[in-house]
Amino acid sequence: MSDKFDVIVIGAGPGGYVAAIRAAQLGLKTACVEKWVDDKGAAVLGGTCLNVGCIPSKALLESTHQFHKTQHADVHGIQTGDVTMDVKKMVARKDKIVGNLTGGIAGLFKANGVTLLQGMGKLLAGKQVQVTAADGSVTVHAAENVILASGSVPVNIPPAPLTDGLILDNAGALDIDETPKRLGVIGAGVIGLEMGSVWARLGSEVTVLEAMDDFLALADKEVAKEAAKIFKKQKLDIKLGARCTGTEVNGQEVTVKYTDAEGDKELVVDKLIVAVGRRPQTQGLLSDDSGVKLDERGFIFVDGQCRTEAPGVYAIGDSVRGPMLAHKASEEGIMVADIIAGHHAQMNYDVIPNIIYTHPELAWVGKTEQELKAAGVAIKVGKFPFAASGRAMAADDTDGFVKMIADEATDRILGVHMVGGIASELIAQAAIAMEFGSTAEDLQLTVFAHPTVSEAVHEAALAVDGHAIHMANRKKR
Repeated sequence: MSDKFDVIVIGAGPGGYVAAIRAAQLGLKTACVEKWVDDKGAAVLGGTCLNVGCIPSKALLESTHQFHKTQHADVHGIQTGDVTMDVKKMVARKDKIVGNLTGGIAGLFKANGVTLLQGMGKLLAGKQVQVTAADGSVTVHAAENVILASGSVPVNIPPAPLTDGLILDNAGALDIDETPKRLGVIGAGVIGLEMGSVWARLGSEVTVLEAMDDFLALADKEVAKEAAKIFKKQKLDIKLGARCTGTEVNGQEVTVKYTDAEGDKELVVDKLIVAVGRRPQTQGLLSDDSGVKLDERGFIFVDGQCRTEAPGVYAIGDSVRGPMLAHKASEEGIMVADIIAGHHAQMNYDVIPNIIYTHPELAWVGKTEQELKAAGVAIKVGKFPFAASGRAMAADDTDGFVKMIADEATDRILGVHMVGGIASELIAQAAIAMEFGSTAEDLQLTVFAHPTVSEAVHEAALAVDGHAIHMANRKKR
C-alpha cells in the first residue's frame, strides 16, 4: 500500500484535472490517475477535450473559417487572388496547440502539488485505487475521497466499422491531412456538423446522414430551422431520416448503404466520419465490491452533488447524467472538491450553455420554447436579427438572430437561443443574467456599448415587451 491521499481523481480530462487542481488548492493531498500516454510513454493529460475533441476541432474550424474569409475578402475591397490551403500545415498547427495545452496541465499539476499516477485506475472496495502501469506493474493507493472522472468514448455502430484512414471516429477525423473530394458523415450532431463544416469550407462535397427525422431536436425549433437553412447555403447536404445499414470499402472509396423514406440508397465517399454520439467510459473502472452502481447504459448513479452510492466516492463529467460538455465536467469537479474540503457548494444545472461551433455558431442556455409550452408555462418571446446590427453589418456577418424567452408573469429570463457569428461568446451574457435570476427588464435597463454585436442581446430583451428600437416590433394579437 502506497501513501494515503486525501483525494484521488481517476481521469485527467476537463473534469478530472480541474477537480485535482482545485482540491490541491484547498490544501488537500491530491493525486490524479491517467492511463493515456503518447508514443514515447509520457503522460497525456487533458482527456478527450484537449486531445481529440474541443480544442483540436476548434483549431481546424478557426483555420478553415479564416481560409473562407480570405477567399471572400473582396467584399471589403481586399483582392487576394488565388487562395490555397496547406492542409498538412493546418493539422500541424492543431497538433502544436494541443501539445501546448496538455503540457500546460502538467505544469499546473506541478505548481499546485498534484501527484500524477500514470496507469489505468480502478476503484476497489474501501476507497482504494488500483493503478496498473503500462508495463503491467500494479500499485494500490488509499484515499479519504475518490473522484471518478473517466469520461466517455465514441459510439461505434456495426454497419460502419472503423477502417484505418477511411471510416473514422471523431479522433481519426481530426487527422485527415488531405481534403477529400467526397466526405460522408453519419450523425448531424455537434461533431458531425463541425467536422462537416471544416471540410466543406475546403471544397469537399459533404453529405450528412442523420437517422432522426428532426434536425437538432434538442435545440429551439427556430434556431434549428435557421441553422438548417444556412447550412444548406453552405452546401452541407443534410439528409434526415437516413439510417446507415452497411458500408463497403472498395480500394480508397467507401460505399455507404442507407435507407430513408424513399427506400434503400447508396452514397460513395472518399472518407466517412462516424459521429453518432458518445458513451460513458466506465468499463473496467470499478471492482464488483466498490459500492458504486451503474445504470443499464453504463452511467454512474449520482445525486445532485455528484455523490455515488459509495460513501466518500464521487463521479463527474461524461460518466454521469446530464450533457456531455467539458464545462459541465469542470464545474462539477470544482463543486466536488469544494464539498470534500468542507465548503458549501452547489451547481446550477439549469444554466449550462450549449454551443455548436459552426459558422455561424449556435448557442443556447435554459429552456426552449417548445419545452416551456409543453410544460404549460406562459411565456413572452423577443427576437432580434443580426441583420439589423450595425457592428454585424460592418463585419459582414449578419446571419442569424438572438431569441430571448421570459416568463409572462414574472418576466424572469427562462432561455436564450442564438444563431450568429460569435454566439459562443454572447451566450455568456445570457448565462450570467440567468444565474443572477435576471428579468428581461433588467437587461432592458442595462447599458450596452455601441456599436457591438452584444447589442443584439439588449434588443432581444427589449423585444420581449415589444420595445425593440432598431427593428419594427410585432404587434400583440
